[in-house]
Amino acid sequence: MRQDGTLKFFNHDRGFGFITPKDGGKDVFVHITAFERSSIAVPAEGASLSFVAEDDSRGRGKQATQIELD
Repeated sequence: MRQDGTLKFFNHDRGFGFITPKDGGKDVFVHITAFERSSIAVPAEGASLSFVAEDDSRGRGKQATQIELD
C-alpha cells in the first residue's frame, strides 16, 4: 500500500535515512538503493514523497521501496 511521508533524515556518507509517514506511524528505513531503483536523486531533508513500506528481508522492520517525489 502506497503511503505519503517526509524525508526526516538521510546520511549520504552511510547511504541510508528515515521517512516519517504522514499517518503518524513509526519512521520507515530507506536505503540509497531504493532511490536508485526509482531513478531519482536523494531529495533534501523535509521533502514530501510517497513510498511502499515492505518487510525487510532480514526481519528488521519496514523498509521503503518504490519511492516517488510529490
